[in-house]
Amino acid sequence: MTDILIQGGTVVDGTGAAAYAADVRVKDGVIAEIASGLAAVAGERVVDAAGCIVSPGFIEPHTHMDAVMWWQPSLDPLPGYGVSTVVIGNCGFTAAPVHKDPEVRMEMVKIFSFFEEVAEKPFLEMLPWDWNTWSEYRASMEAKCKTSTNVAGYAGHIAIRLAVMGMAAWERAATPDEVRKMCALLEDAIDAGALGMSSNLMDHDSKDRPVPSLVADDAEWSALIGVLASRPGSQLQVILDTFFKLRAPEQMERLGNLCRDRGVRVQMAGAGGLLRFQDSIREKMWEITAQQKAEGLDFWPSFAHVPPTTALNFFSSSSFAQANEYVWHEVVQAETEEAKLAMLRDPEFRARARESWDNKAFKQSLVANPHMMLLMDSETGVGPLGLNLKDLAEQRGVHPSDALADWVLANGVQSIISRVPHPMAYEQTIEMLKDSKTVANISDAGAHGQMLCGGGENILLLTQFVKNNDLTLEEAIHVQTGKQAEHFNFADRGVLKPGYRADIAVFNLDEIEPRPLRRSFDVPDGKGGFTWRFTRDAAPMRLTLVNGVPTFENGAFTGALPGEFVSPVITRAEAAAA
Repeated sequence: MTDILIQGGTVVDGTGAAAYAADVRVKDGVIAEIASGLAAVAGERVVDAAGCIVSPGFIEPHTHMDAVMWWQPSLDPLPGYGVSTVVIGNCGFTAAPVHKDPEVRMEMVKIFSFFEEVAEKPFLEMLPWDWNTWSEYRASMEAKCKTSTNVAGYAGHIAIRLAVMGMAAWERAATPDEVRKMCALLEDAIDAGALGMSSNLMDHDSKDRPVPSLVADDAEWSALIGVLASRPGSQLQVILDTFFKLRAPEQMERLGNLCRDRGVRVQMAGAGGLLRFQDSIREKMWEITAQQKAEGLDFWPSFAHVPPTTALNFFSSSSFAQANEYVWHEVVQAETEEAKLAMLRDPEFRARARESWDNKAFKQSLVANPHMMLLMDSETGVGPLGLNLKDLAEQRGVHPSDALADWVLANGVQSIISRVPHPMAYEQTIEMLKDSKTVANISDAGAHGQMLCGGGENILLLTQFVKNNDLTLEEAIHVQTGKQAEHFNFADRGVLKPGYRADIAVFNLDEIEPRPLRRSFDVPDGKGGFTWRFTRDAAPMRLTLVNGVPTFENGAFTGALPGEFVSPVITRAEAAAA
């Protein structure tokens, strides 16, 4: 490992404190010294940071790299965006613990692959699956899965239920004995370095079944929260229903009742209700958040600072099913292009699709808002292109479902529909970014590879929000470094401080900018070839260091994989009371 002296830069240390001019010395992967006028010593490499910001490496707090990192260890495009740590295992979807029955393991893979739209075949074939417990999973990752960034992760509630209950996890509440076994699995995970437990109160699968965590009763929840309470420093991450049935307010109150007087930190994804279609529940959510904050509950709303900008396709997308439009989802599920095209020509299918489109699709969904469906990417080039589905349907005097079917027939099932982003409550987004107990920069990086990228959206905090004077530079960096480290109880990273790990980003504000999505054909398809995912070009950083090792420099990923597994500081470990 080469020691490095970063000279002549402006240090923004991640604490929120004012920027200052200083040099930063890195020795043996650790920040050794921060001061002005440091002179290079023998064997030390000097990096000229004149005109640049020197900050902590950025933390991605909500990714789904759990499977992807096994076949794409670069975690592209994250090194080019200064990312040094990713958090996996969110929303209840994790690769461990796992049942010994291959059928149940397959069920877990199917759940993950459907909701996060991660390729199923490489997920099954490229992971070693030499674990059952989470502690065994961590050991396998450390030995066999080297990455460009540090990794921290949760144990997922869905995985825990399946590991204990098998297929019955979909169907019923757990017995007391099953709950005790779940608690033992969670104890194993936290004692092995997991952040805590993630769960899911939102999703339904391709058959419209509520995910297993939605079946859990309060007795199960209370026992699992008891495990977290017995291990201060761990936490619960949960995604609320702010997209589909809009049940988030009642879920927030339920979590408050379950966690009251137990000292458990809870990260609630979506609790801000920042998308405009959530107006009907936003005021109630903000009211509950204020009440819980006044009570002293350690609840942190988490949110994205940009609206979802997904694409919709006809071969892997969950968009139709999650819009409650299961007739069109049949097209996605059809195994061959010929079967898809035959379905779209079938008058009986079209009649069912029109009825479902009008009467079953959630009103806030893409399907119910055809003006937000942009016809921009054609396989055949037939078109028309550059207009939305609503306009096309009106021009042709047909139902939007029929207009879409005709368009796909003409343009091919490999065509992609772009989505107009949902408008956001921008002023409230800024308010949440400035709040001391929120988790920002939720990106879903690693998931939905043929719908979005996620990775790189952190740069908008430094371009749009800083350049528009919505945040100071110090605030924008604090949001994705020191504040994140505090939330996750990371003891030795997230700020620039002697003795801390040398996770560092060096960049020139005038050089970085948001980059558009582009396709990269590098995802194993399980057939000996590759399919594509969305990525984006680098911001770029001048330099990204992870544990003192350059992962991005001279405009490119260096190929280095110095990431380590990162765990929270747990103040004590006791057996949880049942």
